[in-house]
Amino acid sequence: MEEIKADILILGSGGAGLFAALHAYDSNPRLKIVLATKGLIGKCGCSRMVQGGYNVVLDPKDSVELHFKDTIKGGAFINNQELAWTLVNDAPKRIHEMETKIGCFFDRREDGRIHQKPFAGQSFDRTVHRGDLTGIEIIARATDQVFARDITVLEETRGLELLTNSNGDRVVGALLMNIRTGQFIVVNAKAVIVATGGSASMYKISAPSFDKTGDGMAMCWRAGAEFVDMEMLQFHPTGLLAGKSRLSGSVLEEGLRGAGGRLYNAIGERFMERYDPERLERSTRDRVARAGYMEIMAGRGTPAGGVLLDMSHLGAEFVESKFPGMCERVRDIGKDLAREPVEVSPTAHFQMGGVRIDVNCYSSLKGLFVAGEDAGGVHGANRLGGNGIADSTVFGARAGDAAAEFAQSQNWVPVDQVQVKMFTNNVLKFFGHADGPDVYQLRDELKNLMWEKVGVVRTGQKLEQALKRLAEMSEEVERAKLPTGSLRGYNLALNEILNLRNQLVVAQLVAASALYRKESRGSHYREDFPETDNQNWLCNIFMRKKGDGYFIETRPVKLTRLRPEDVVAK
Repeated sequence: MEEIKADILILGSGGAGLFAALHAYDSNPRLKIVLATKGLIGKCGCSRMVQGGYNVVLDPKDSVELHFKDTIKGGAFINNQELAWTLVNDAPKRIHEMETKIGCFFDRREDGRIHQKPFAGQSFDRTVHRGDLTGIEIIARATDQVFARDITVLEETRGLELLTNSNGDRVVGALLMNIRTGQFIVVNAKAVIVATGGSASMYKISAPSFDKTGDGMAMCWRAGAEFVDMEMLQFHPTGLLAGKSRLSGSVLEEGLRGAGGRLYNAIGERFMERYDPERLERSTRDRVARAGYMEIMAGRGTPAGGVLLDMSHLGAEFVESKFPGMCERVRDIGKDLAREPVEVSPTAHFQMGGVRIDVNCYSSLKGLFVAGEDAGGVHGANRLGGNGIADSTVFGARAGDAAAEFAQSQNWVPVDQVQVKMFTNNVLKFFGHADGPDVYQLRDELKNLMWEKVGVVRTGQKLEQALKRLAEMSEEVERAKLPTGSLRGYNLALNEILNLRNQLVVAQLVAASALYRKESRGSHYREDFPETDNQNWLCNIFMRKKGDGYFIETRPVKLTRLRPEDVVAK
């Protein structure tokens, strides 16, 4: 088995992983840095799929206080306010770094300043963008910078498990698997940064890239890290509906509604007038998504189970010039975004909950740093559009800086070979399963189960039913079969089993935390507890592993900078 010694191991190559690698290397170029990514670097993950843009305060008429306030209001006041404050204060530094050091070019105004456009839920037009394909610009340039440095990149290499010391309180590396060969790799690292992304792909209609299956979250959970607010999973209101096409669920960007796009139900009502008459389609994602879902459930949806997004009143020339990427995407399914209504549906998009971190991305386990969607707390109960890629680059950079400083002060802690053997056997066992449950059937069942019982609108009864079945499925996936004579290299069925195993871990955390929170807040809507209850639930929900189960508790939100009454009073 190949063994690698590294100062820092980074899992994931989205915005968080790339910025972690660049900052760690630039902190000290003598550090040995290994970046492992499940797909091809620069071609996988969700950061490159970012369309709308990046929220940042650049205009003198704007302020970080306003950006912070928008973020906290959007998060329904359960954000970790120090993380949110860090986000809005570091974002201008990262944009400056991208333009002057990374090589990104963003759209400009006629006077040469960076153009910023409106996004939903914001009190100022502060979203920086490159057309409507901003993520490709950021990830392509950042990837070039990684290649220009002495950073070891392991492509098509997935993380399997974090390795810990004998006490279980110190992460000492990770067990990886080369997907091309099926061979295992042990990386003994002083610091590990997890930045693999969330698990929204466990829903029937979802937006993330297919490689995002909650791997990092599941590894952190099994290693014993503490999690926060796992019930908070965002549904984007305008996922494209395209039958069985792989484009189904992909996001039509926030800027469409920001520019004046309208939503109609199947009987021609502009339904946001009923749900948020002041902000209409520019309301926050959670409200618009829930409104669309309610319309569909009330029988006012289209035959395909969606509602209609209409841009035609803005003029075809305007729409085609401002949103060429979106027009092309819709054209791929035979529709014309600039000239006719397009069917959309809420689509599972982003996890606000995740591993508990501090402002420098330290987790509850020594040696483990977490950044991006794997980490929780920044966005509270709902993320504003444009704050996601800002989160990835801000906290990816901080994780790289902190891990570099940490690694320089530490010695390697030896890997426990018994633990490695146990983990490898837990993968190799599937090659002995000629019979057993079909992983593809289990995967499809999980997607439907999560959509129907842990989705946009939840009830205690449905959540309990989901948890019961998820527990059964977690046992069944351990007996899943592989075709006789399967090879280890590029074994798609094996990788699907490993994906599903991780998704089931995350799914149970989401469902359990959703059952625990007996109120509605942000993206979490309980039909049996439809009101927001600040008296009893202005708190965060923390979870950590306990034996084969979990320990769950609430702690009051630390309102260190802004209180709900401050906003109401103003």
